[in-house]
Amino acid sequence: LYLIGMMNTADRSLAMIDYALRRRFSFFEMVPGYNTDGFRRYQAGFDNETFNSLIDRIGELNREIIQDSSLGRGFCIGHSYFCNKAICTDQWMREVVEYSILPMLEEYWFDKPEKITRWANILRGVLND
Repeated sequence: LYLIGMMNTADRSLAMIDYALRRRFSFFEMVPGYNTDGFRRYQAGFDNETFNSLIDRIGELNREIIQDSSLGRGFCIGHSYFCNKAICTDQWMREVVEYSILPMLEEYWFDKPEKITRWANILRGVLND
């Protein structure tokens, strides 16, 4: 019997519980699946240049998050924000950016408003071209 639990790096705010779990269980790191065959087929099925550009910008954002010493790989923006849609619309992409991605960046960089502003402009710019 295998029990599989998932925990986001951001869940480490409960540090004492995290330490207890790490002592008792095995861990496997999962990374965003933008480069998997499945996501690439899903993306190609949309045939949407705006979506492609948005995913490219999210890749750039993730590289910056990885390089940030206060964040790192565990804080990358996952592909699940962009999954499970049959039709790709500008409204849907805008909602993901405005109500999921940007609020998360505001938490990540609450003390670096210039980064939030820069990434808000980049991501919104993709949708306003």
